Amino acid sequence: MTSYVFRRLGQALLVMLVMSVVIYGLIGLMPGDPIDIMIASNPNATPEMVANLRALYGLDQPLLLRYWHWLSAALSGDLGYSRVHSAPVLEVLAPALLQSCKLMLSSFTFSVAVAFTLGIIAARRPGGLVDGLIGLIAFAGISVPVFWLALMMILIFAVNLHWLPASGISNVGDGSLRDHLVHLIMPVVTLGFATTGGFIRYVRASMIEVLRMDHIRTARAKGAGEGRVVLIHAFRNALIPVVTIMALSFGTLFNGALLTETMFAQPGMGKMIYDSILGNDFNLALTGLLFATGVTLLSNLAADLAYGWLDPRITLQ
Repeated sequence: MTSYVFRRLGQALLVMLVMSVVIYGLIGLMPGDPIDIMIASNPNATPEMVANLRALYGLDQPLLLRYWHWLSAALSGDLGYSRVHSAPVLEVLAPALLQSCKLMLSSFTFSVAVAFTLGIIAARRPGGLVDGLIGLIAFAGISVPVFWLALMMILIFAVNLHWLPASGISNVGDGSLRDHLVHLIMPVVTLGFATTGGFIRYVRASMIEVLRMDHIRTARAKGAGEGRVVLIHAFRNALIPVVTIMALSFGTLFNGALLTETMFAQPGMGKMIYDSILGNDFNLALTGLLFATGVTLLSNLAADLAYGWLDPRITLQ
């Protein structure tokens, strides 16, 4: 197990290195650079001033040489300076990461809890009325656009009913835990509902397949109760294919939350990466995208480790 984990971590580091080359190259090939934005507000800038600024920031060097300088600094712990926020990258990244973690973990927990509950209920009576209603909910979760759902929730719960705040992370002058939790309700439900539909269908399909297997019929023939059959004998085996889908979805939540964070004014990773790309903030965009890549790789590793726990017959070689 230990050797497998270290081998996978080594592979993840190699993927991160390759991704850093790809992302740095794509960002470097974008039209314009930070100097163009800086001189746009200064009509008196001369060609000599522009050339000096490019030399000062190293933008007159070849792309591969600039990447090598960035990689050397990053390996020593220096991720650079954010031009848009006028602060070191780590200082800008930390609060956005914290906000995204709160939103991501809450919405993922909400999605998993709802999907497991509704998926198991639908799988017990496939083709019935309850299964049809749950299927409609799943179809709505897959089909409804995130921005439309966010607008409807703001209109209903914030504008008409005045139950929840429309946006932001806390009220001015408050900042209590309850205030933060209240501001998270609508973003969590919106982001969670977007992934719940797919989770429900996967859980339902996997549970139906497992409930038809021989060992389930044997457990029922031995007198095991329906609750034990469903939750102990069937559910654990049904989780094996579902875990892969959930692990991949967990990693993409960092980037997929862009619309939710924009609609509810949540200063998270998705919004930060989007703003940094628009502002040609190379260091911040590169670090944010690499972090999202790392989260996806770790999620896949966690899914592989979960296979061995769910089914002892699976060996990690």
